[in-house]
Amino acid sequence: MTTSDRLAELRKSYERAELSEEASHADPLQQFDQWLTEAIAGEVPEPNAMTLATVGHDLRPSTRVVLIKGCDARGIVWYTNYESQKGQELAGNPYAALQFHWVELERVVRIEGRVEKTSAAESDAYYATRPLDSRIGAWASPQSQVIPGRAVLVASAAKFGAQFLLNPPRPPNWGGYRLVPDRWQFWQGRRSRLHDRLRYTRAGDGWVRERLAP
Repeated sequence: MTTSDRLAELRKSYERAELSEEASHADPLQQFDQWLTEAIAGEVPEPNAMTLATVGHDLRPSTRVVLIKGCDARGIVWYTNYESQKGQELAGNPYAALQFHWVELERVVRIEGRVEKTSAAESDAYYATRPLDSRIGAWASPQSQVIPGRAVLVASAAKFGAQFLLNPPRPPNWGGYRLVPDRWQFWQGRRSRLHDRLRYTRAGDGWVRERLAP
């Protein structure tokens, strides 16, 4: 049997939970907070991992996994190198999409909206909480650029480690992004592929909640 044959035979029946309009929150942020809390409590592997999708000037989409580091009424926050591929793409097109997939809970959350940089003060505050090796790594890695080998990174980390010792400042090309949601989708796996799928769309100061066919 080929790998393709095995893939075609893979099946799973989703039966853990349901998502109804009556039981869900009217505010998508509250619904997200509930699901994220349940993912953490359920010890889902890396519940804070999310796929970030951006689109470049050539209109080609690209994705990568980043870690959520903040979530409130202002939006969803993560931190990265502003000169990376995603940073360059966001500079040209400040709209993006995020997706969380909590496999063990049979849940997916999709979030879309405009992206802005966090303030320098917010970036400084988060950077200061990072382990020393991670702070040095932010200086050492020319993220998304071609390098001849790993030795370049090791040498760069050693150089900046010797330069800054225990107190590296935040690199000027490193900081936070905040996605300000205008669309949310919550997907709960159900039997017979008749999944529950609720979409929230921004309407003025509130949200319109609608059920979508799976």
